[in-house]
Amino acid sequence: MEKLPILVRISSASSTISGPRKIFSNYLHSLRNSNQRTPDRRVDRNRTRSGKSFKKHAEKSETASVYMRDLVAKISNILRYSTWESGLGLLEGLSLKWDSYTVNQVLKTHPPLEKAWLFFNWAAKIRGFKHDQYTYTTMLDMFGEAGRIPSMMYVLNQMKEKGVKIDVVTYTSVLHWLSNSGDIEGAKKCWREMRAKGRCPTVVSYTAYMKVLFDHNLVKEGAKVYKEMLRFGCSPNCHTYTVLMEHLAKTGKFGKVMEIFYKMQDAGVKPDKATCNILIERCCKAKETGTMMKILEYMKENFLVLRYSVYQEALEALHISGESSVLLKQVNRHISSNQCNQVQTHGSHSTIKNNEFSLEDKLVMYLLNKQNLIAIDHLIADLMGTCSALDSGIISRIIEANFNRGRQNGALLAFDLCKKLGINIDRTTYLTLMGVLVRANSFQRVVEIVEAMLGAGLTLGSQLSALLIQRLGCSNGHVYAEKVFRLLPYEEKKSTIVYTGLIRAYFLSTNADKGLEMFEKMKEQRVHVSLGTYSVVLNGLEENGRASDLESYRKEKKIFEAKYNNRKLMKEERLCDIIFGDLRL
Repeated sequence: MEKLPILVRISSASSTISGPRKIFSNYLHSLRNSNQRTPDRRVDRNRTRSGKSFKKHAEKSETASVYMRDLVAKISNILRYSTWESGLGLLEGLSLKWDSYTVNQVLKTHPPLEKAWLFFNWAAKIRGFKHDQYTYTTMLDMFGEAGRIPSMMYVLNQMKEKGVKIDVVTYTSVLHWLSNSGDIEGAKKCWREMRAKGRCPTVVSYTAYMKVLFDHNLVKEGAKVYKEMLRFGCSPNCHTYTVLMEHLAKTGKFGKVMEIFYKMQDAGVKPDKATCNILIERCCKAKETGTMMKILEYMKENFLVLRYSVYQEALEALHISGESSVLLKQVNRHISSNQCNQVQTHGSHSTIKNNEFSLEDKLVMYLLNKQNLIAIDHLIADLMGTCSALDSGIISRIIEANFNRGRQNGALLAFDLCKKLGINIDRTTYLTLMGVLVRANSFQRVVEIVEAMLGAGLTLGSQLSALLIQRLGCSNGHVYAEKVFRLLPYEEKKSTIVYTGLIRAYFLSTNADKGLEMFEKMKEQRVHVSLGTYSVVLNGLEENGRASDLESYRKEKKIFEAKYNNRKLMKEERLCDIIFGDLRL
């Protein structure tokens, strides 16, 4: 396997002065050597006059910016909270000359996808309006993010047919989403087409393509792209180094990872929060606590923190390896102190607020009594912009009222306010949100609810965790089942019922190899196996047509059953047998 040319040209690439910087440097040099002259009064008057005009221009620009922001928010809210039929009348009633900038800004607010597409096509029919590369790129990016690759390619083909310029940003977005859907050949074809069209890659496109290749184990091709990037004088940025380090961490080369980690700082590129979170996560998976400690030291010095889910993984990894978690907690004081004082803080917050509600709280309560939920949506959107909080009990009432009226988006908007401002709601409300989202197959949002709930110091409990993980697997959502499993506290992960739920999720999503791997891992980590666990394994093997493995595990189960029935069972094992033991064998 060809070595990555990672360290060879880091310093030289960053130390080379690019064109604009060199011109600016020469300009400063000429200023230092020039004879200084005292300006006359006339020049001073002109300068004063120009200063006043500049101030007026700045005020006008600020006013225009505020107007545009409010206009975009208004159009976005029409698309979010109105049906297309009623929203169309509101859009047509706006006294506005539509241009591509306005349409693009509206699309970037990510309204519901179907309405975004209807809006995109409606705008194309407006007299004098024409979509450009920016509106097309934003639209295809939305399709790509939603996993609707045929729709994304349809938009790209429209660009080609109508002669719209396809720039490097568009190509980069397309190859990223093609790779994300598993179409590596399509991504490579897109890159070749971009180069054939004479589009010069930027550091962003080079980095995106390198990640695509590394993620599909095409290391030699990824190294070749990296060399090409350096050869053309394109200096790596923080994300480029992160992609390289993540790839090396996946292959267990943590010595090389730290070498780049220090070298990039010498080159003037400081690892950011995202980089550190990715590396810590990789260290957790590889049980590489030595490297983890070095990165935590850097984070402490630079006031960087971990995401809650990564913090949980790191805490578990340190616990398993017998290492101290003092440094981890020092880096993430906001999490560790929050967990210690959660009950007291939450309780006192509610008491204070009940005695003295803010103006916003009173307004929301008035609107709740009037059942004016659309007005509450607009108010919450404004509060998110100004970072103003509401009482947690009132937010719970908003969520409940929205669900009672079948308004899922309104409930989620209230939850987003909680997430953004760190407001902790009660356990029942979290579970209500979770139940509705599971039924709606919004699994990514389910993971967000679980993370917020655990971050608030609340727990799902092993039974609910197992049932949730299994339910995610029923809809081919084993990726989300894994995420929920990783978020759980260490004690719950060691539960028989939770492990069995994850194994069931793998089998339900036709990933039998992963299911067997998790079963073997369960035994290795000495988590108690029950008859219910064996029922899950045997049933999963039968459903996935693994006849040879099925016979082997049937024999194993008979030996296990003889010992199992002759000992006192734990509560976890009994529960596991009740929930999973009635599966057809």
